[in-house]
Amino acid sequence: MGPELCNKFREQSVRFGTRIFTETVEKADLSRRPFKLWTDEKEVTAQTVIVATGAVAKRLPFKGSDEDSGFWNRGISACAVCDGAAPIFRNKPIAVIGGGDSAMEEAMFLTKYGSEVYIIHRRDEFRASKIMRQRALEHPKIKVLWDSVVVEAYGNDKGLLGGVRLQNVKSKELSDLPLSGLFFAIGHEPATKFLGGQLRLDEAGYVVTAPDSTATSVPGVFAAGDVQDAKWRQAITAAGSGCMAALEVERFLEVEGEVEGEGQ
Repeated sequence: MGPELCNKFREQSVRFGTRIFTETVEKADLSRRPFKLWTDEKEVTAQTVIVATGAVAKRLPFKGSDEDSGFWNRGISACAVCDGAAPIFRNKPIAVIGGGDSAMEEAMFLTKYGSEVYIIHRRDEFRASKIMRQRALEHPKIKVLWDSVVVEAYGNDKGLLGGVRLQNVKSKELSDLPLSGLFFAIGHEPATKFLGGQLRLDEAGYVVTAPDSTATSVPGVFAAGDVQDAKWRQAITAAGSGCMAALEVERFLEVEGEVEGEGQ
């Protein structure tokens, strides 16, 4: 299982001398080396830093959408590729919330599994690219619910998602939509606020890295995983970029050591 595999990775890294602090980095000083990082418990200095803080899928706070008393991970998700093939969604009605390319892509993907796929969008037109709009609108399994928002999710007799209550934003009319799956596709928020603008970010807040590299705008600082990947956002691609970052750190330090040695 995934968690067991991750624990083995952790144990292996500790055997090779890694010191792990389970703390939250609150701020960083990347203006000069050694870099400084502050958690709520300590200050850490480092010659290099790999930023691998990830990105969190944006969610909507309506009744029934939370983990505690709602249906998060019991029919509600934010990753169609991760969860869409689960048995609870097969040959059942599914909905996607969103209007961009990600929503179109996720809806298309879910047509492989659901009996029908609804796209719930609060406006009367998509912001997705023309080709993605066209593919979604022409697909026989996809139905669009325009000018609509979800105001509540409710369950079935098995304790899983049973449907959602919709409100038309223009008429204010309420209606029920039976569903077995609901997927948020309204974007992600990369965890970069603690950097305080010290690294170059794109317009969505993702760390910008050099082509075919994990190097950032600050020499000695590298970024890996979803914090710099707005496109794929998969565990395997994040792991691959993490490997790249580790190798680049090693080479960076080797070069710095050679430079320092030549200057002495």
